[in-house]
Amino acid sequence: MKLAFSPASPYVRKCTACAIARGIDGKIELWKVGTTDPALLPLNPLSKVPSLLTDDGVPLYDSPVICEYLDSIGDAPKLFPPAGPARWKALQLQALGDGILDASQPRRREVALPQDDGRKEYIAIQQGKVARALDVLEAEAEKLGLLTTIGEITVACALGYLDFRYPHEPWRPGHPKLEAWYAKVVELPAMAKTAPVG
Repeated sequence: MKLAFSPASPYVRKCTACAIARGIDGKIELWKVGTTDPALLPLNPLSKVPSLLTDDGVPLYDSPVICEYLDSIGDAPKLFPPAGPARWKALQLQALGDGILDASQPRRREVALPQDDGRKEYIAIQQGKVARALDVLEAEAEKLGLLTTIGEITVACALGYLDFRYPHEPWRPGHPKLEAWYAKVVELPAMAKTAPVG
């Protein structure tokens, strides 16, 4: 398999963390490519990473699809639970983690631009989304496992991204239970081996 990646992308980190958790990371060739590189287009017409080329030559994108595909390979316990309440919870957590990333990644570009009222309002709206998500995660932190589902992996990647890109906006104050959970999971191989660079 071939994974188009950027070393700083939290969505790529989700995929590589899943591969490590599943014990199949050695089966994936990493291809560092920029999203403006035309060579990426045959793999993904949206020109985004992560994008995966399977052993069968099928291109897959983006992280939720790639992670579910990786979960179909190997014999390790599944990160996507079977149909039922556990699956819905894992998918809900994945959506919440992805939502934190969706609110945080584009904001980095906005803060570098002239800060007119519209841009300030947009930034404040995105910050509000992250703050509300963190409060929900704090309320549920004691129920989170040690990266046993796609939801937990996504949340861990989202918190790691906040540390990486927004150290001046610390998320830990007011979230002691979430902080304690993250302190445990960040040391696990899926997180420790995928720390962002750049």
